[in-house]
Amino acid sequence: MASTEPEQPFDPAGQAPSVDPSITPSAPRARRPDVSAGQARRTGGRRSADIPHVDVARRPTHRKNSTEPRRRELLQALGIFQRATPDQLWKLTRPGNQHDKLTRDNLLDLEDHHLVRIETVRGDQRQVWVLTKRGHDEAKLLLEPKGIRVSALREKKYDPVTGKLLGTGYGEHAAAVTSTAAELHQAGIGHRLGFQTEIGHRLADGYVQRADLVVRAPQAGVPVLLVEVDRRSEDAHDLVTKLRRYWEWGRQLAKDADKRTVDLVRSRPDAIERVDHEQRLWRRVYPPTGREGLAPLAFVFADTTETKVAHTVAVLEEAGRYWAPRRYDSLYEKAITARDYRQAVPVVVTTLEQLQEHGAGAAVWRRLGRTGEQTLTDALDNPDGHTLYRAQEARADADDKRRRAAEREAQRPVCRRCGRKFSDERWEENTVHRTAVKAGDRSACGPCRVDDVARQEAAAEAARLEAAAPPEPQDGPEAKRGRGWLRRRP
Repeated sequence: MASTEPEQPFDPAGQAPSVDPSITPSAPRARRPDVSAGQARRTGGRRSADIPHVDVARRPTHRKNSTEPRRRELLQALGIFQRATPDQLWKLTRPGNQHDKLTRDNLLDLEDHHLVRIETVRGDQRQVWVLTKRGHDEAKLLLEPKGIRVSALREKKYDPVTGKLLGTGYGEHAAAVTSTAAELHQAGIGHRLGFQTEIGHRLADGYVQRADLVVRAPQAGVPVLLVEVDRRSEDAHDLVTKLRRYWEWGRQLAKDADKRTVDLVRSRPDAIERVDHEQRLWRRVYPPTGREGLAPLAFVFADTTETKVAHTVAVLEEAGRYWAPRRYDSLYEKAITARDYRQAVPVVVTTLEQLQEHGAGAAVWRRLGRTGEQTLTDALDNPDGHTLYRAQEARADADDKRRRAAEREAQRPVCRRCGRKFSDERWEENTVHRTAVKAGDRSACGPCRVDDVARQEAAAEAARLEAAAPPEPQDGPEAKRGRGWLRRRP
């Protein structure tokens, strides 16, 4: 039942609020706790409602145009998360509504069309809905063209002896993952089409680390976030191992990395730290985060105590090699307080109870290595990172230049004649071209030296002119006698 109406999947703000006149959620169908839906009234065999080709006489009484987008949203959400309660589906599809009654009404409508069914009822009387075979095929048409992986179909399986429906248990871990996504979506962090579950990350040794939830919320300032949900079923050191695997995965080279880089990293594994992130594998899978470091990781703890959470966080913080920043290698080490996050995995932690009580958009996230709680974007930001480093380095470089200039000015020579400081040209002439300057002239500044040169040139010119002048005529008595004797000579 794909709709021709255009969809805008990443604009949750544009969803219309509920117009349902009811102000209290309708009561769920009466069923015993933890008993699969439909089991009590089933007399054997499969119900006709689960057979896709059987037509249904009962049709929805409301207008199709008003419910088609909502029914499409429910199919998409169940296609991604496989199983969900009406409360979770309400937050994943129409969080602007005041309650989940309209969501449950649309689920009943989809059930009439054999697209969804109730798999089981939880102990708190919340129904768990899944897709039928027909609904699963419909969800593929809605998700696969958008490049979104569809979860596996939950098929009905019966015990051959007792006829009891098998495989209806709804794991608390799966419920916590869906609830985490629902709280994020309700806070405007991510869209239902921006969530994916059980995404594998293959390491170099072939091991696949699967993330419980991957969030893509670029409009909320979180282009990518890997989420691990823990109900304290794992030891704290197991979570450290997961953190290490994500760190190792983020350091792998992409298959299309240039040969020179590949050879360098093979010969020197530590050289990967100098390789740009654009040549790494994780950048082929996820978009740039807009921050330093690898893809961020969030640990969401559920159904546990504050003491256990504090102990787990303390164990995670001991593994600082994977999340802690380093010092920058700079000439101005003493003036640089910024930290280098480029090789670290940003890790934030919170609890599902805090998300449900205060909302995922509130200050309920704590970054490893920091004290206090922040909003998600503030926790992921690095105010003491590369931006601060560039400012501090520029400031330290300017201070160093001023210090050097002051030291040089203090060493500038002074003319012994007029008391003026040497110009840069005269100083360079005295230091670089020392052999071309007479020792006695190095104490004079430029103008004084020019005067000396002018006087020397004037004296030399006078001497040259004097040497080149003809001798003066001699008018003495002897000269007269000689001229007279020559005249009297016959």
